[in-house]
Amino acid sequence: MRVLVVEDEERLAENVAGILRDHALCAVDIAPDGEEGLFQACSTSYDLLVLDLMLPKLTGLELLKRFRNEGRNSPVLVLTARDEKETVVELLNAGADDYLTKPFDLGEFVARSKALLRRGKGEHSPVIQLGPLEVNTVMRAVSVGGKRVALTAMEYRVIEYLALRRGALVSKEELLEHLYDFNWERFGNVIEVYISGLRRKLEGVAGERFIQTVRGLGYSLHQESALPAANPQGESL
Repeated sequence: MRVLVVEDEERLAENVAGILRDHALCAVDIAPDGEEGLFQACSTSYDLLVLDLMLPKLTGLELLKRFRNEGRNSPVLVLTARDEKETVVELLNAGADDYLTKPFDLGEFVARSKALLRRGKGEHSPVIQLGPLEVNTVMRAVSVGGKRVALTAMEYRVIEYLALRRGALVSKEELLEHLYDFNWERFGNVIEVYISGLRRKLEGVAGERFIQTVRGLGYSLHQESALPAANPQGESL
């Protein structure tokens, strides 16, 4: 998942970004003012925007309105020092999905961010079940048939993104865009390496193929994507 943090307080922005990277395994970009934030938000596909209300050059509220007017529907979590009823109503009416009043509890911030990331992909439960494959987005754990599968941090991020987009064909470019921020060092076949590692580990537990490749187009994860079982006569069902 990729998140944009729009915050002019440098220390707070770095702390928020660090929390998202460490506790939600997100790629994070930072914008120091409203104008830069609007530009980045409208030029890159983000899974979540964390938006300060009081920003230089362009307020968070105005950024939010313009962002929604552009037809962008990524979830937006607003950070504000103001909790007056009128302010909250205005934020929600402008298109904010949630808000936190400063100072906020870091655990609550992570939980709300993860919930918005899931909801942004149409998933409300923290546990995604695809047949024998289970992805627990809270524990950041993957299991097949109840057996825990040990994954690297990046392998988990790949399978989590595919699980949240299950049934859809996800291109390599989309994966790269949502898994890395602007500072990553490009490595041509990095996605293929992670997909290969995931297949080896998942199939090693269940003997089933969960990730399908459509050559030249991308990858898909389906509940029904496991290899067909054989009947007693050895014919595929």
